[in-house]
Amino acid sequence: MMRHFLDSSSVRKDKRLIWAATRSVLESVGFSHKRSGKKSRSHWDFFIRLLKIFAFLLKITGYYQKGYGNAKTIRVTEISLKFPSLPAAFNGFRILHLSDLHIDSIPGLPTLIIDRIRDLQFDICLLTGDYRRDISGSFSHILKPMKILSKYIQAPFGTFAVLGNHDTYLMAQYEQESGMELLINESVEIMKDDQKILITGTDDPFNFFTEPAVLCLETRGYDFKIAMVHTSELARAASENKYSLYLCGHTHGGQICLKEGVPLISHQFEGKQFNHGTWRMGNMIGYTSRGAGVSGIPVRFNCAPEVTVITILKQ
Repeated sequence: MMRHFLDSSSVRKDKRLIWAATRSVLESVGFSHKRSGKKSRSHWDFFIRLLKIFAFLLKITGYYQKGYGNAKTIRVTEISLKFPSLPAAFNGFRILHLSDLHIDSIPGLPTLIIDRIRDLQFDICLLTGDYRRDISGSFSHILKPMKILSKYIQAPFGTFAVLGNHDTYLMAQYEQESGMELLINESVEIMKDDQKILITGTDDPFNFFTEPAVLCLETRGYDFKIAMVHTSELARAASENKYSLYLCGHTHGGQICLKEGVPLISHQFEGKQFNHGTWRMGNMIGYTSRGAGVSGIPVRFNCAPEVTVITILKQ
């Protein structure tokens, strides 16, 4: 087998049931739960009202259509990263990283994404959360476009996903139909020519942090490990546990930025170095995707949406 979950199927099932029960409660109480222990009530509705005012101002000044066009112009970002710990069999291994699809945020967005990825070559696909536009309510309308998209992101070594703060635990019921395997505070071993790497995916730490998200990063026995987390909030924990690569999104790169690339709003509290692109923490390299979709209002300025192909190389 090219992939092997560290936990048995029965253990995974039991853990998933406990997780679903816990997250259902967290989603229902309307508070953001942080690793710091602080809880804050979501102000999403107020934020949306402010964005609508901003959208109105863009329309009357003539900038809205430009921003809308920018949001539909998805770029393919290709980068190569070198690691001394990478097993030789994985030299040149290509990762398609998708994040913050918000697949219902712009009409025709699935087709725009497919057009950018249909000719790409990759060995594995990793998705780091936020598949719908809103943070609550129905999600049934995204199932069909997600299923269509999933046909184009199937990879030889698997297609794995984690949930973001815009997602709900109920989406896990449609894991098989989506063609993506969810990693919820668990790890999967990827084998190639008798050598192996580890991929760990956590639940969203932005609104729904629980201790298992950190505990699942306490893995041993692998020279090269990849962490998939919706935000950069668990970067230090991953670095301390000797992960080599950390993939996340959430920020949209700011979505609306000044010409210098400085976000007006990023929802990024760990430091501006995590806003977008490549960063480092200790010996670990991280990458924050600008995301393929949009949140709030369907515009972007000085911050193009992206899908990313990361080639990992033996240093």
